[in-house]
Amino acid sequence: MITISVCNHKGGTGKTTSSINLSAALSLSGLNVLVVDLDPQGFLTRMVGVGEPVPAASSAVLFDPDAKADRVLPILDTGSFALMPSSPALSSGMRKLTRPVDVLWLKEFVERDAPSLGYDILLFDTAAAVTVYSLNALAASNHVVIPVLPEYQPVVGAEQTWQTAQMVRKKLNPGLDEPSFLLTMVDGRKQNHRSYRAYMREKYGPHVMRQIIRTCTTLSISHGPGGNVYSRNAHARGAVDYAGAAEELLSRMGRMVEA
Repeated sequence: MITISVCNHKGGTGKTTSSINLSAALSLSGLNVLVVDLDPQGFLTRMVGVGEPVPAASSAVLFDPDAKADRVLPILDTGSFALMPSSPALSSGMRKLTRPVDVLWLKEFVERDAPSLGYDILLFDTAAAVTVYSLNALAASNHVVIPVLPEYQPVVGAEQTWQTAQMVRKKLNPGLDEPSFLLTMVDGRKQNHRSYRAYMREKYGPHVMRQIIRTCTTLSISHGPGGNVYSRNAHARGAVDYAGAAEELLSRMGRMVEA
């Protein structure tokens, strides 16, 4: 099983849109995908048309020390991939996760529970901040995708995320691959987009994915039941781009996944 974190410490970079559509594209390729929404604001959960669950039916159970070992994991079918939804309970729960070992809850889940679930891909969608949940995700992952809009603030956030991933790689998870930057919402008409794309490729070289995600109206309205670009228009520019990004991501990870 491949585990992926989608992170950027800056909001508005296409992070959740990328989590949804990469997961949908991977599912369409024949892989079984489970998405875990770790953002207390639950944007991904709402975007795929799922209502706010009670804490016991959300990803908050993964961090509950009182949960029984034989608990039923709250996994929903979105129509394209499986989802463990978010709950605002993650916000209150965060205040209790103060011990150094509290960055290892998801690692324990991945090693103990996840293999028996039968998924090929486990993807963590994280909040636009450095939290105990995003650190958990990085500590439990094989790979990290950093979506980045080619503009000043998102690029700074992406570079900070790169540094966080490198710290986790060094201190907590030596099995975490070098991060991959995914350029999102790219508008070829904008000079600043061209400039920051060139900057990222010059500084980070092969760590910037070849596939870019171009601006696409269909992506901006992909919410509601299904919630992905493929349920709206499988021939849209965003659908083509995310399919290419999913294929490149699998290749980059260098891992064979049997559908």
